[in-house]
Amino acid sequence: MAAAVPAQGLAGRLSDLLWRRPGVLLALLLGPPLLWLGVVYLGSLVALLAQSFFSIDEFSGLINRQFTLKTYGELLRPQNLDIILRTVGMAAAVTLASVVVAFPIAYYAARYARGRWKALFYLGVMLPLWSSYLVKIYAWKMILAREGIVSWAVAGVHLDWLLDGILGLPVIGGPSLSFSYIGTFIVFLYVWLPFMILPMQASLERVPQNLIEASGDLGASTGQTFRQVILPLAMPGVVAGSIFTFSLTLGDYIIPQIIGNSAAFIGMAVYQHQGTAGNIPLAAAFAMVPIAIMVIYLWIARRLGAFDAL
Repeated sequence: MAAAVPAQGLAGRLSDLLWRRPGVLLALLLGPPLLWLGVVYLGSLVALLAQSFFSIDEFSGLINRQFTLKTYGELLRPQNLDIILRTVGMAAAVTLASVVVAFPIAYYAARYARGRWKALFYLGVMLPLWSSYLVKIYAWKMILAREGIVSWAVAGVHLDWLLDGILGLPVIGGPSLSFSYIGTFIVFLYVWLPFMILPMQASLERVPQNLIEASGDLGASTGQTFRQVILPLAMPGVVAGSIFTFSLTLGDYIIPQIIGNSAAFIGMAVYQHQGTAGNIPLAAAFAMVPIAIMVIYLWIARRLGAFDAL
């Protein structure tokens, strides 16, 4: 019992110190996570940036650790520039499609869903996120295969000629949906769609109902109310969701590796150069491309005031 008194006294003095100096308590709470963030996250980005300014010796295959822009010059080669443009185009297409698909779902959940229907909405959106990422990708590969359920359903309604025509389109077509850009796009859209729905739904819930009613009372049509009232006020959610969908598509290398043709994306290029090819500087330079693109995107969004209502 006597040994407990000093312990309680020490705890009391420590509690008194933290109460009198809240800055000490704040430093103790934020110190470890900020240290982890600075060393592990920001430190790895700095190391990645430094690696991108090195080069590979063409004769020995070893890394030449001297500052050079030669590796970034390799990114401008036609085959590497094609990878960057292909990835950015796919990310932009997935983001735009996510906005179109997610908006009516998010609007219904924000304006009309109540009680159990609201809970069912969250369950339906979150349930795909609880399953294994790889399981979902391989399941979609089977669904989109030539002998998969999509082809079976299309043949059942005698529209296989339409599917063959779509697969026959140049660039985006292929032997089957699972070996085409169309299939890659579908799987990207499915996987990242929840990251667009949830921010958009949260943003739409903050749109005051009286503004929508006032717009109608002043004679605005449904389209005018949508364009001039709902969409501007919901834009922070659209921007937040686009950050997720665009950035995640830019960096993903598993979906293009399993679904689609053999054309490389940025994530696949990073994986191949740091693994099979052993060209770590070029892999680091490729990895800096999505970072640079997202920095520019966030700067433009901030300049346009998209974050003001967040």
